[in-house]
Amino acid sequence: MLQATSGAPDALATPAAHFAPLAPARPVPPPRKALPGRPARPARRPRRVTALAAGFLLALVGLGTGVVAPAAPARAAALPGLKEAGRSGDRLTVAVRDAGGPDRTYTLVCRPAGGDHPDAERACATLDRQTRWGKDTFAPVPPDGPCTMQYGGPATARVTGTWAGRPVDARFDRSNGCEIARWDGLVPLLPDLRAGGRRS
Repeated sequence: MLQATSGAPDALATPAAHFAPLAPARPVPPPRKALPGRPARPARRPRRVTALAAGFLLALVGLGTGVVAPAAPARAAALPGLKEAGRSGDRLTVAVRDAGGPDRTYTLVCRPAGGDHPDAERACATLDRQTRWGKDTFAPVPPDGPCTMQYGGPATARVTGTWAGRPVDARFDRSNGCEIARWDGLVPLLPDLRAGGRRS
């Protein structure tokens, strides 16, 4: 026969091994001893969160609430093109002499094209194509450049005024191959004197 044992039944008995031992509380270090002539400093408390971790937590909170940090400012807009720069001061006077007809002086205004130049729209378009930032559209021929020894006639021209914000005072002739090419590059601002070309 089984004998009854005193105490709680086995079903209610809970072995002590089932309980994990509680970790002992971390002791707080004692305050430092005071040095002679100096008061004792309290013990340092362990830092819970560093500044880096705090920033990370704030970022996570912002993402969770739908708050997004503002994006970096966009880069400065690129400089506008010549046609969009609103150069209302572009105005040129073209004086042509000895070009095979009566001497003439024209006025050219661009944006919008106007003046009494015989082909103002095409002249403005040609100048726009020839114009680059940092480059003089009416620059003279370099004095040390090689040029063919050919003569294009006695025609001369002088262009004065303002273009692309710069004052202009340029002279043209057809005394050699370089000067002829420079003249022809600005047709129809200057009259077309090439063989079979249209004269203005």
